[in-house]
Amino acid sequence: MSAVLTPPVQATTWFDPDPEAFGDKFNRVPFTFTHRLAGHPLFEPERLLRLAKELARNPQDVYYDAGDVRVDQRWDEVGSDLPIDVLMHQIETAGAWIVLSRAEKDPEYAALLRECLAEVAQRSGLDLNKLMKLQNAIVFMNSPNRISSYHIDRECNCLLQLRGTKAVSVFDRADRAVLPEEEIERFWAGDRQAPTYKSQYQDRATVYELKPGDGLHIPVNAPHWVQNGPDVSISVSMNFHYRDEILGDIYRMNHWLRRVGLKPNPPRTSALGDTVKRAMWRPIAFAKRARNRFAGRPESIYN
Repeated sequence: MSAVLTPPVQATTWFDPDPEAFGDKFNRVPFTFTHRLAGHPLFEPERLLRLAKELARNPQDVYYDAGDVRVDQRWDEVGSDLPIDVLMHQIETAGAWIVLSRAEKDPEYAALLRECLAEVAQRSGLDLNKLMKLQNAIVFMNSPNRISSYHIDRECNCLLQLRGTKAVSVFDRADRAVLPEEEIERFWAGDRQAPTYKSQYQDRATVYELKPGDGLHIPVNAPHWVQNGPDVSISVSMNFHYRDEILGDIYRMNHWLRRVGLKPNPPRTSALGDTVKRAMWRPIAFAKRARNRFAGRPESIYN
């Protein structure tokens, strides 16, 4: 979803951030802030159940699984046979993780997303109309004590805790012992779970304890995992994807070069090298998109 951002018109703002944090740290390092969305009617259980049923018409818009999950476990190694509405009614005991990944398809959630991102634009001083490719609201519902496994995202994310508590371990995205170049390349090439958890580096993470009213900014590609608290947790990610895909294209090209036996330099090592790689990737990407369209595969917001 792409839309022009305008300043919020509600009587009160949703965020209470440290203005210096948004100005100096946004998409550079994680930071916390507070918000006023806990208790908002859009995040009450019955309203979320209605949203889940609407989104479940497209399997790409909802993900859920249930059971014991390890920090290092891939999402495609777990699942659930229960319908989404049954799982939501049993979330207290199901050991479930439910992700409503396109909440903005509902106009009410889309309006709230626009308001939140307009505040982000105001407080960070960024012109998001020029920078962002699309806006996205993702709702997370976790059973008590459930783990959300280690991963990275391509979204620039403001995670807002609405109900329950959770501990989020966030790592430095520039630490190549934690996140090697090869893992980033595979991620941008399509394997969203390419980054692997390395328990020996857990002490390098900053652990953020979130309660209702707390927010956490997680920059693009910052590795993280979540340990839910003793109660059901509900949170929402108000995020956007950057329009500038140069970095992603270079990582994709590096992945292809590595597969044919070369050892490519990381992005930003050489401006000329980055320009050449992106030029080389464009026809490959065009061919991939054409092949997917010919095969009738739906386009994803992660393409």
